[in-house]
Amino acid sequence: MKLKQEQNNQSKRQTKKFFKQLSFALLAFGSLSVHAQKKPLDHSVYDSWESIGTKQFSNNGQWILYQVTPQEGDKTLFIKTTDGQKELKVERGEKPIFTGDSNYALFSIRPTYADLKAVKVKKKKEDEIAKDSLGIFNLKSGAVDKIANIKSFKTPDKKGDFVAYLLEKVKDSANAKDSKAPKKKTSKDAPLDLVLKDLVNNDDTVFTDVVDYYFDDNGQYLVIVTKDPKQKEKEDKAKKEVESKEKENIESSDVVKVTEQTSEVEESKGPFGVFVVDLKTKKKTTLLEGKGKYTQFNFDESGKQLAFVANDDEEKTLVKTYKVYYSTLPREASEIATDKTTGVPNNWVISENYKPQFSKNGKRMFLGIAPTPVAKDTTLIAEDHAVVDIWHYKEDYIQPQQLVNLEKDLKKSYLATIDLTRNKGILALADQTLDRMQLVDEGNSNIVFGSTDFGKRVERQWNISGSASYYIVDVNTGKRTEVVSDLPGLACISPKGTAVVYYNSEEGNWYAYDVKTKITKHLNKQLSVSFADEQFDMPDNASAYGIKGWTDNDESVLIGDRYDIWEFFLNSNKAPRMVTNGYGREHKVSFDILNLDSDKKSYNRSEHLIFAAFNELNKDAGYYSGVIKGNKIPEKLWMQPYSGFNSLFKAKNAKVYGYVKGSFKESINLYVTKDFKEEVKLSNLNAQQANYNWGTNELIHWTTPKGYEATGVLFKPENFDPNKKYPMIVYFYEKLSDNLHRYEAPAPTPSRLNIPFYVSNEYLVFTPDISYVDGYPGKSAEEFINSGVEFLKQNSWVNPDKIAIQGQSWGGYQVAHLITVTDMYAAAWSGAPVVNMTSAYGGIRWQSGMSRQFQYEKTQSRIGQTLWDGYDLYIENSPLFNMPAVTTPVAIMHNDNDGAVPWYQGIEMFMALRRLGKPAWLLNYNGDEHNLMKRQNRKDIQIRQQQFFDYYLKDAKAPVWMVKGIPATMKGKDWGFDLVEDKVE
Repeated sequence: MKLKQEQNNQSKRQTKKFFKQLSFALLAFGSLSVHAQKKPLDHSVYDSWESIGTKQFSNNGQWILYQVTPQEGDKTLFIKTTDGQKELKVERGEKPIFTGDSNYALFSIRPTYADLKAVKVKKKKEDEIAKDSLGIFNLKSGAVDKIANIKSFKTPDKKGDFVAYLLEKVKDSANAKDSKAPKKKTSKDAPLDLVLKDLVNNDDTVFTDVVDYYFDDNGQYLVIVTKDPKQKEKEDKAKKEVESKEKENIESSDVVKVTEQTSEVEESKGPFGVFVVDLKTKKKTTLLEGKGKYTQFNFDESGKQLAFVANDDEEKTLVKTYKVYYSTLPREASEIATDKTTGVPNNWVISENYKPQFSKNGKRMFLGIAPTPVAKDTTLIAEDHAVVDIWHYKEDYIQPQQLVNLEKDLKKSYLATIDLTRNKGILALADQTLDRMQLVDEGNSNIVFGSTDFGKRVERQWNISGSASYYIVDVNTGKRTEVVSDLPGLACISPKGTAVVYYNSEEGNWYAYDVKTKITKHLNKQLSVSFADEQFDMPDNASAYGIKGWTDNDESVLIGDRYDIWEFFLNSNKAPRMVTNGYGREHKVSFDILNLDSDKKSYNRSEHLIFAAFNELNKDAGYYSGVIKGNKIPEKLWMQPYSGFNSLFKAKNAKVYGYVKGSFKESINLYVTKDFKEEVKLSNLNAQQANYNWGTNELIHWTTPKGYEATGVLFKPENFDPNKKYPMIVYFYEKLSDNLHRYEAPAPTPSRLNIPFYVSNEYLVFTPDISYVDGYPGKSAEEFINSGVEFLKQNSWVNPDKIAIQGQSWGGYQVAHLITVTDMYAAAWSGAPVVNMTSAYGGIRWQSGMSRQFQYEKTQSRIGQTLWDGYDLYIENSPLFNMPAVTTPVAIMHNDNDGAVPWYQGIEMFMALRRLGKPAWLLNYNGDEHNLMKRQNRKDIQIRQQQFFDYYLKDAKAPVWMVKGIPATMKGKDWGFDLVEDKVE
């Protein structure tokens, strides 16, 4: 760690100034040959390329912290004043956080990446590397303390300068040297020492045998959970003795005595259970004593009420009984909910998987209940019984989907409530027919908002959007009032719960339901503007642009169209109005409201808001400001050719703003501003980029053969020479031009094109936008991609004989289609393609377990009909049936753990091309997914992809894997990267 204060003396300033002037002189001297000096990117650069990770202001806005994260390696934490004048740099700093009172910054210091990797690959044991340390940075004095060997730490969220941390058990060096000493494995939940540190008074209090701990947000209490350190040892010993006695046919009463004797012999000091510590006095009070499992702790808003879930069953009990305990701190906790409590439905129990929560005013508790679990019969012998999945045509979800969601379904909870002012039992609010519930007014309201798709789930097999019914549920009586039935679209309840606003996607209309009067009104009636996505081009209902916010007291709701934001009044008959006064549509600028305070549920109509803005024409982005009421157009703060402005965040108690921004040419960096007039750049990532031949990009516009206006982005090398001819790679996926100003780091990608790498290596890259006609996704790709390429081929600097196409997933399908209808491409790379829509239609997305039918009937594959109604379209859009027409060499990547597109689609494509004698390769990264997740595989494919394109587009030598493949006998021994003189036949 290095603390840097801007307190340099005058001589240092003069020295710095001299070298700065010298640098400028050298830069000017070398500018004429700068391009010649720059080198192309290679595959060794990836690991060191950086990005901004965690970022946060102190609540008072005087400090900011952020992580700089390399793609592979150790992170660096920076803690700076927002003017950039003071800085603490922490190598391997993780989990940084400011204390609520803005006096301290806390962070952990991890072992090195190299050590952690050595443990992962079993070259080192975990106890051979350093443990985490805790760093404490005093923001006022600049002092930094470091505490070694910590397992975890916590601090109150909002107030209080306290930190608590668990200490790892330090290895006994004496025993470590004694090779005969028995090696004991420490349990992950073994009790440890907990240190409570008062940061202001530098006072430590130690609590022993702690397994968990929690602060309330306001820094008043610390709750700790302790456990007998010999508990597991006792249980294991007792179990062995019981088993031993059973073998000797000893009576069960004797077994009990043995167990009791074992406990008496190995009794530990206690008590153990749940305790609360008053942070002012450090007094520790017992909340609940006894052996048990204590989880799901939660405080109310004031920090003076506590609830948690507990059970005291033996670990071997198959179906455990859970209870909710409640305390008004620091009083002893008592049972408030069990499966015997009045109001719990028959054969239902308290759920261990729901964290009890309080209404904001503390008058009501919400908890989870669930049907009584069915215990598995452990006496069954597996070999005597079949293991079978039975698919039923009327089940809500098909078996693969059930199996994917099995763990989640087993833990599913249903909302119930307790009125703490009366405490007359539990009221169940949800059940299996109305299972989704949302608290209203942070739990203060007399209602909750419920929704369900019960009875409508089967149709989601082919109609993924589906429909749902919405209800108002009274928290005092449980009475349900239907708001809208079988709605195709979405519904939201206002912050105070006076209205439900919903969008009907079949109509493209917005409605408001008055909770009190039960009257529904059509909000956008007689408005000519569309509130449905104007650019939507799938065979389904267009989605809405969404609710942008609410005004105080539920006076109005703010809803977006393509460009502008509208205000619709909920509790009056005032006419709707545009908050942005039509400026967005007039200038083709789309607006969104940035909520910079997560605690804020609604806006004052007079307050100044910050709008994120995006210009559809030139792709510039930035900020505007405005108020909801009034008739002024939004005030432009700035619009710039950068991306990242939606990242805006703000200090809790100060008008200081942070954001990241970058462009294709400039790396993402972190900035702060106080007035949106001047900005301070705090980070300087990827300075090494200046050493490499980078690139430029520009929008390209053309007209397709059918008269459609089309847009794409052309990327050129930084050292572009219009007198040369360049090979070009065309990459596509839906529409990409909005990313014109997005920074793309050179990185081993999941299998899409690594654009900066290819541009740096003197390729042109073209990314055309594609619009679709229902039923004709293949022809739509031809219309836009091929015409864009033909348009660019008119330039002398495009080599028309050296153009390739590359796409992944949906883009992979389009690659497969295009090579069956044209020979204009010298090479093609198709990642995870669908080539046979007839077989893929009946397939499964194995990662989610869902049927693939919806994809063809309603979404991206855009057929718009069933296989039987649109048979000819399925055949026409399936490249497999046209493989004899292929003349383009193609590399296919499809992995055997693909959870989105069945990897047999890639096999079908490869086997067809192999049968037809066409040059084709299939890469299957064993165990990897639809998009490559394993970094070693991502690095591998970058090398192979470059070798493939270099061979066909630059006449480079071919690698062994392309010339003759890699036989299974050499797998893991030879990767076939060596370049040879032989040609691909």
